[in-house]
Parts: sequence; structure tokens; C-alpha cells
Amino acid sequence: MAAVIDKVAWIHIAGGKVLSTRSRGKDTYYLPGGKREPGESDPDTLVREIGEELTAAIAPDSAALLGVFEAQAHGHPDGVVVRMTCYTAAYEGRLEASSEIEEVVWLTYGDRHRTSPVDRIVFDHLHAAGLLR
Repeated sequence: MAAVIDKVAWIHIAGGKVLSTRSRGKDTYYLPGGKREPGESDPDTLVREIGEELTAAIAPDSAALLGVFEAQAHGHPDGVVVRMTCYTAAYEGRLEASSEIEEVVWLTYGDRHRTSPVDRIVFDHLHAAGLLR
């Protein structure tokens, strides 16, 4: 059985672009979010991770499931899969890089090649739905 990395991600789209982040020392962009802590619900993980990474406060009651996506985990041995549960949600505050995040960017479908394998699947989904230009 393959090892699975359980992640929760925030999908925030504006003007046909999706919010993405790049960690210090990395050259790949990732949708904001992260690994669930033991006992955390999806909204709890979303609130904690986005607060840590982007200094913004997610409104947990506004979280809406966008989908669950799986792919080979970027930077891990073959057979390690990331399962990313993606949500849209309202937020308050400014979106600013914090903690390990070095850069916050808005990406289009043309930037798909700059992201991790699971993010590329999400980009395909958003593009097919007419949400990502």
C-alpha cells in the first residue's frame, strides 16, 4: 500500500488567477495549505495553515469543498502519494507571506508547469470549470 500524505489546501481565485505560494529555498509553487495535525478537522487545518502561511484568517463556516485530488508527492520517493482536499473559503486580513513562505503569487493556467503534480491536477480541474484562465 502506498504511503499517503494527507493535506488540506485553500483555493482562492480572483480575476481568473489562483493564489499560490513558494516556500523559502524552493522553485516550485504550491497551493496554500498543509498537513493535518492529529485530530484536526479540515476547516481547523485550513484555518491554522493559512494563518501560519499567509497571516489571513479563514472563516471556517464559509469553507466549501472543491474536491479531493491525488498524485505522486513532489520531492518524495515513487509510490508516495499526496491526497489534497481542496476548499474555497472567505477570509479576513491581508495575504502576506509568513513563516516558511517566501513568495505569494497569482498564477494562471499557463503557469501550471511551475507547480507540483497534484496542483497541476487542480489547475486542470479549475481550467475545465472555466475558473482559471
